Amino acid sequence: MTAPPPVAPLGRLLAAQTLAELVIRMRFPAFSVTTLALPVLLFTFFGLPLVGHTTAGGADLGTVLLTSFAAYAVGQVMVFGFGIGVAIERGHKVDVLVRATPMPPGVYLAAKVLVGMLFALLALVILFAYAAAVGGIRLPAAVLADVVVRLLVGSLPLVALGFAIGYTAGPNAAPAIANLVYLPLAFASGIFLPLEQLPPFVQRLAPYLPTYHYAQLAWNAIGAGREPPAVSLAWLGGYAVVFLWLAAHAYRGEEERKFR
Repeated sequence: MTAPPPVAPLGRLLAAQTLAELVIRMRFPAFSVTTLALPVLLFTFFGLPLVGHTTAGGADLGTVLLTSFAAYAVGQVMVFGFGIGVAIERGHKVDVLVRATPMPPGVYLAAKVLVGMLFALLALVILFAYAAAVGGIRLPAAVLADVVVRLLVGSLPLVALGFAIGYTAGPNAAPAIANLVYLPLAFASGIFLPLEQLPPFVQRLAPYLPTYHYAQLAWNAIGAGREPPAVSLAWLGGYAVVFLWLAAHAYRGEEERKFR
């Protein structure tokens, strides 16, 4: 019996696949540039005019909105990047090609998560640098690092939501579904407008939304949150379990349809 062909160590496979994912992103600059630029534009129109104003709790409103759009930026990378990207790759049969290689599916998915984290970090760096240069908002280094870590760590349910959309919707429907899911969640969570300015039924609904607790996690780092970080993390952990189950269920369904 002949021995199976050798397979590269998982670390080398992950590094090579991560580099390939980065190349894919660079070959679609329109999507990547839009993802990085949109939070800056939103902060320009909604956040800059309110720099120097204070909330009822005494926090700088410009800083609160900066943190809000930072949360929106990371969520956008995760939901749209994975939701639309995975759906398009499924439409182009990239999953069939990957299945024909000796690379484990976990490495393929982990590389996507790593690239998503890198793009999310880049979006935050651009946004905070712009706010400092144009708006004069300079958070202390410890606070800035705290916000970034909270947003990246807390994005797991949004990553799972993106995968669930990507393995459920087709390449043509995925952009519309991602918009229909993420934008209402962001608006209803008080990311674009303070909760007090939203309709009463939305205010009652907001505390049950994942994006509400995601934004609260970030706002808490600048002293503007309404709940302890442990509560936010507990909600996000619960949503991560639900969305991961949905993504895994959709993935298994895709496997059965194509490969069994």
